[in-house]
Amino acid sequence: MRRREEQVFPRTFMGGRLRRLRASDLEAFQAYRAIPELGRFQGWTPMSDAEASEFLARMSGTSLFNPGEWLQLGIADLESDVLVGDIGIHLSENGDTAELGFTLHPAAQGRGVATAAVREALQLLFAATSAQRVLGITDSRNEPSIRLLERTGFRYQEARDIVFRGEPCCEKIYALARG
Repeated sequence: MRRREEQVFPRTFMGGRLRRLRASDLEAFQAYRAIPELGRFQGWTPMSDAEASEFLARMSGTSLFNPGEWLQLGIADLESDVLVGDIGIHLSENGDTAELGFTLHPAAQGRGVATAAVREALQLLFAATSAQRVLGITDSRNEPSIRLLERTGFRYQEARDIVFRGEPCCEKIYALARG
């Protein structure tokens, strides 16, 4: 099964590629994940090098889209193959719904890389699973993420007032149906 899965990577798009995370990504991964503004609205927190190494090793070897688990894929620069971001995809236990999240180094933003990477990840998800709907959940103050979700076809569903990291905020929930 793993061999067949690897035939889908890398997935090249204008300005970048979607690929598996790997041990050699440690320095780049730690660099962008340590930027406070980048992690402000994210569900993850910075990791130690040891934790990040273990995470990268786990993600490089896990099967694609295991129900009930998160999968993290790398977004790499097209020319250098240096990691510039990642996309997380969680497939629900029953496989009907997925949730998607994304992180991109500020130096790679503003060129359509994240939009293209999300589109590639969605194509892969819908081709490999029976998921009928994908959710994108973001803080209402995270305008760049809202614009990216809307550009990739997600539609606003609802807002929820929550407390995130001890701070009151409003989550916006977007959904994209299988097309």
